[in-house]
Amino acid sequence: MPPTRPYRSVRRETDAAATRRDILTAARELFAAHGYARVTVADIAGRAHIAVKTVYASAGTKADILSELLTAAVHTSGAQETLAAILETEDLESAMRELARGTRRGQETHQETLDILFSSMASHETAEDIWRQATEYYRETLRRVAEHLHGHGLLAPGLDVGAAADRLWFCFGLTAWRTLVKDCGWPYDEAERWLCVQAVGTLGDSSRT
Repeated sequence: MPPTRPYRSVRRETDAAATRRDILTAARELFAAHGYARVTVADIAGRAHIAVKTVYASAGTKADILSELLTAAVHTSGAQETLAAILETEDLESAMRELARGTRRGQETHQETLDILFSSMASHETAEDIWRQATEYYRETLRRVAEHLHGHGLLAPGLDVGAAADRLWFCFGLTAWRTLVKDCGWPYDEAERWLCVQAVGTLGDSSRT
């Protein structure tokens, strides 16, 4: 008698995936509207029209849901596409234009999720872990940009990869964009142009110009 294959319900898996999406959508909308701290799992369940226990079974705790929202934003930020474009460049100005354009696109696309991240920092019991999770991939990508610039001799004398990566984070990190766009009210176009200019100035050899 041939071995039996384990039973798999495609419909059940599809329903479970749809429920999870509903939970994440409801949580993102509520976190954005009211702030992370003020939203409860019961609120999320109510918005998604499911039972509280279903939220826990499908998506975990409120912290788990926040972590998943941030992870999804990271993986759909376009970072790899931006990096690929930068690796094709051969001068500092072109590289920084690509980086400014790519990071602007990620910031603009995921502005709601980034607002949620910042709103959670003051109240979340593991705020440091949440921040690290949200930024480590971003910073590693910037380091690869710095390696490309260093490898092509595009950095100012004495500026190594680590220092260049730090300066890129200063110019294009989450707080840089938020300061200009959210706090100061700059249009994204203006912020993109200005940050590009600042990055070229802080990374390049001024004696070449």
